[in-house]
Amino acid sequence: MFSPIGNLFIGLSVNSVVGIHLLPPFTDRHYTPLPLPLLLCFSTVLVVCYLMISGRVSMGEKSRQKTCIITAAVILFLFSLLPIWHMDYFSSSRWPLQYSFSCTLNGNNPINASHLDHLQEVKLYRMIYDKPNALVPQRTDVAMITPWLAPIVWNGSYNIDILNEQFHQKGVRIGLTVFAIKKYIVFIKTFIETAEQFFMVGNKVNYYVFTDRPTDVSFIPLKEGRRLVVLEVPSYKRWQEVTMRRMEMIRNYSQQLFINEVDYLVCVDVDMKFSDEVGVEILSDVFGTLHPSFYGASREQFTHERRPQSEAFIPVDEGDFYYAGGCFGGTVEEVYKLTNFCHNAMMTDKGKNIEAIWHDESYLNKYFLYHKPTKVLSPEYLWNNNFGGRNFLKRRRFVAVTKNNVEIRKN
Repeated sequence: MFSPIGNLFIGLSVNSVVGIHLLPPFTDRHYTPLPLPLLLCFSTVLVVCYLMISGRVSMGEKSRQKTCIITAAVILFLFSLLPIWHMDYFSSSRWPLQYSFSCTLNGNNPINASHLDHLQEVKLYRMIYDKPNALVPQRTDVAMITPWLAPIVWNGSYNIDILNEQFHQKGVRIGLTVFAIKKYIVFIKTFIETAEQFFMVGNKVNYYVFTDRPTDVSFIPLKEGRRLVVLEVPSYKRWQEVTMRRMEMIRNYSQQLFINEVDYLVCVDVDMKFSDEVGVEILSDVFGTLHPSFYGASREQFTHERRPQSEAFIPVDEGDFYYAGGCFGGTVEEVYKLTNFCHNAMMTDKGKNIEAIWHDESYLNKYFLYHKPTKVLSPEYLWNNNFGGRNFLKRRRFVAVTKNNVEIRKN
């Protein structure tokens, strides 16, 4: 009856009605179809246009040309009206946002969005907090940033509500690793209990306890979203060997386990306790912590490995800070790179009968010299109360437990 071109026009008109008006109920998209009268008008104009162009409607040549021009203009006009007639078509109700925004800062004051029908799936909240001032430093008594533009985290340098919202939107999971080898198992209960009170509150946390005495790890009640994973590892005769083997074990488990379970790793000593909040403000690609004994020391005073034969060697005229081996971390991928470097360097030195002066800490400092951390934690995050207080130290978040080192390190 009709030519191929005619069939194309007729098919287009029919599809505009069926495809746009009737198809949505059978899809997983929930939206209101375009008004049926508009679609019928649009389809009719297409059919009439085709009949006039093909000569099936009797009229003069000039009249046909004039009619075709007017019809084309009407079609273009109708196309331009589609978004106006049905703004909902391109709204979030048809194309849901990949991420919904839901900020709950300081009071959880929601905006009334009932009149925004196209934002039904988006939760909007007010963000109320003190406005930052680009001309006023947050603190003037301490350095806030490194020469390579990595932030140094001090109390007062961040808004934890903003950071929590950012990390919650990402749904991050944090792993906390500790080594409770031999007699160090006695510290695990206090460590976990204080972590439950202060560490990453409100976030998903896996406690990874490396120990040669798994049966001695007592049951400790945990909050929702947090779990204790006991990893049995071999013991070693010397405590120095234990501390150096930490890098190897963290490296191996990063590949085998951590990469599948968490996004960030925080690696700390077990003979410590949390005494104040430690949250997502510490998280970064890779972070280190200023040693509480050397935060203000000169390069000459740093206790780096000074023997050129060692893989941990750092010359006296090099170095930024002295980092503590008792608190470092980052993404699982970056922690793997760090621990892999340290373990391989240790094994190389072991083949030369060299043991770095401060064991794994010496290799950690060598790594951070040539692979700068993306965030540096202040001594608030690793302190010894025997040092007393300091004017710049507003909070003591993670502190050493009093102990007899000689006794605890005995076999």
